[in-house]
Amino acid sequence: MSTENTAPEVRNLKQMLHYQEKAVVSRMLVKNPAGNVTLFAFDRDEGLSEHTAPFDALVIGVEGRAEIVLGGVSLTLGEGDSLLMPANVPHAVNPQGGFKMLLIMIRGTGQQE
Repeated sequence: MSTENTAPEVRNLKQMLHYQEKAVVSRMLVKNPAGNVTLFAFDRDEGLSEHTAPFDALVIGVEGRAEIVLGGVSLTLGEGDSLLMPANVPHAVNPQGGFKMLLIMIRGTGQQE
């Protein structure tokens, strides 16, 4: 979704992206030099294995619940909850049923994708 030359519009995050059987679906809402905003929908039993990212990230639960393992610590993220994940800290996403989340990746000075 580009913010240039676009009329303002209120959108419902839960309705912007639908679950797909046995898949993780994503939709980039904003991409610019400061960072990215991506909406994810995880079907039950689908997740993201442990990985790291070179940027700080804010995760916001949109629908459902998931276990987020951050630096070896297990946390539960539900609808309306948020979690700051520091750059370069290993993390994984393990949904507990269908789960939607908004991921905001913030680039620091001098960081590139």
